[in-house]
Amino acid sequence: MVYEHKNSKGNTYYLHGKGRLFYFGKEKKENAIDLPTGYQVVENPRTGLPMLKKK
Repeated sequence: MVYEHKNSKGNTYYLHGKGRLFYFGKEKKENAIDLPTGYQVVENPRTGLPMLKKK
């Protein structure tokens, strides 16, 4: 299942991964992944962009 996050501005972002590199994008692509174990999603309060953070 692909992880998606709706930010405070109403935009939807999808989590993607390449090895140990994780990033969010506005479009769902073939390398979209589920939320990795041990991580949580935080949002940049100024820009509204989601980021992964270790728990």
